[in-house]
Amino acid sequence: MVDSIVCERILDNVARVIVGKRDAVELLLVALLGEGHVLLEDVPGLGKTLLAKSLARSMGGTFKRVQFTPDLLPSDITGFNVYNQQTATFTYQPGPVITHILLADEINRTIPRTQASLLESMEECQVTVDGHTHILPQPFFVMATQNPIELEGTFPLPEAQLDRFLLKIRLGYPEKDEEVVILERFQDADPLPDLAPVTNPEGIVALQHARRKIRVSAPVRSYITDIVNGTRGNASIHYGASPRGSLGLMRAGQALALLRGRDYVLPDDIKYLVGPVLAHRLILKQEDRLRGNRGVDILKEIVGQLPVPVAQG
Repeated sequence: MVDSIVCERILDNVARVIVGKRDAVELLLVALLGEGHVLLEDVPGLGKTLLAKSLARSMGGTFKRVQFTPDLLPSDITGFNVYNQQTATFTYQPGPVITHILLADEINRTIPRTQASLLESMEECQVTVDGHTHILPQPFFVMATQNPIELEGTFPLPEAQLDRFLLKIRLGYPEKDEEVVILERFQDADPLPDLAPVTNPEGIVALQHARRKIRVSAPVRSYITDIVNGTRGNASIHYGASPRGSLGLMRAGQALALLRGRDYVLPDDIKYLVGPVLAHRLILKQEDRLRGNRGVDILKEIVGQLPVPVAQG
């Protein structure tokens, strides 16, 4: 498929900067083609921001980066109206949210009020300032990063905002041979400034439209709902995933099928995506959190108990 060739070009281009982590880059593309957003969470220094910048450069289009801090205001994100004395009218000064790709760096370092300023943009691809609605460029894609181990001066994202992220991705430490390559690649210069785009915003929108045409059979749809329903009746989960989780799992499955050159979704696509799509949407019971139980592990148990439907291409 021509669409999968474009995706391979993006993956290969990002690999010119990012060593390894192809699975993580693939999941970023899944979120983009699924018309969602992604939360990159891991310890400092693993390349979260570099990965986001590399993908943004490969996609083309406009790119804005915001370093979230406790004193950041909602208007610093959405923009604001300025009074023009000559015309006696207000003029809208766009904020960084008016872009194709927004990198929200360390999003958990800003106050909840500012975090909430992104909700409308992430859900409806628009921003409202003083009663006037401004439509965002297409595609609009938020890549947010956060550090899970540092609590001082941070504000955990509320569940309503976590639910707006299609995927939550962790990078993990590189292997020894990968780290050796990192040292070699960055010894003389940073390869990021020389990274050229391999597509444009129109090309990404075309891929998103192609994703919508990927077939999802009735057994696979039933499999998705069985998984999501399993999170609602589990003894370790206080609140399970909502229908937004079901839709997210289906759209992510379509995007993964497109990346892998198929026009239909396999049950294995869904199984592969269950953790990244659903784990951050679950609210575990307090006793399970204290025992160290994780949403990913509970989801594995749920999936393991369900019969896998026969693939239908």
